[in-house]
Amino acid sequence: MNWIDTGFLLSKNRYNENSLIAEIFTKQHGKIVGIIFGGTSKKIKSYLEIGNHLHVNFYSKSPNKIGYFKIEILKVFSPLYFDNSQKLSCIISSMNLIRILTAEAQSNKRIYELLLEFFKILNSDNWIKNYIFWELEILKTIGYDLELKKMVDKETINNQIQYYVKSSIEKKIVPNFLIDRNEEIEDLNNLLKGLKLVGDYLEKTILKPNNLNYPITRSQFVNSLK
Repeated sequence: MNWIDTGFLLSKNRYNENSLIAEIFTKQHGKIVGIIFGGTSKKIKSYLEIGNHLHVNFYSKSPNKIGYFKIEILKVFSPLYFDNSQKLSCIISSMNLIRILTAEAQSNKRIYELLLEFFKILNSDNWIKNYIFWELEILKTIGYDLELKKMVDKETINNQIQYYVKSSIEKKIVPNFLIDRNEEIEDLNNLLKGLKLVGDYLEKTILKPNNLNYPITRSQFVNSLK
């Protein structure tokens, strides 16, 4: 089985002295695992940074055996943020989230499109706010739509609207910007609350039922913002 595609590097791990096992999310074939021979060489490893956009040649003798990649760089993304620890942490967290939430060898062009959009978000104003909505779109794309507008109630406190979700055991405040996307955000704490709300939903609804651990890379990203 041989094919050519483009994709984003999600993960890499040393296979032997000279090679790596990599996971790449491709446009046509979804998430694919393969070996990159010579992946530790100076010539190649310089552009094998998590999140970089690659041209991929994939070869496999059998669907039941791991194949191997020949790659070329299409666009360098991650090194552009080596001096920005928050955005670099966001890249690592995002690629790991895609790795965890997608099945191997299942095409999903919307996920690929969202990966392209992700790097535009990093350069946008209010990038943290836009990133939260990006995470929500990822979850929606894989079948877990958090339809907050249909779930919340609201009350007015000191002439301010407050949204909340109430269950039999707790009342959880929902940051206003998650309901009214046009609302301006000046307080980082509101963004952190938004990230926590999405993280709680991710853990409770997706990860725990599938016996998956909450990704430490996401916790590291959130902590980098504090």
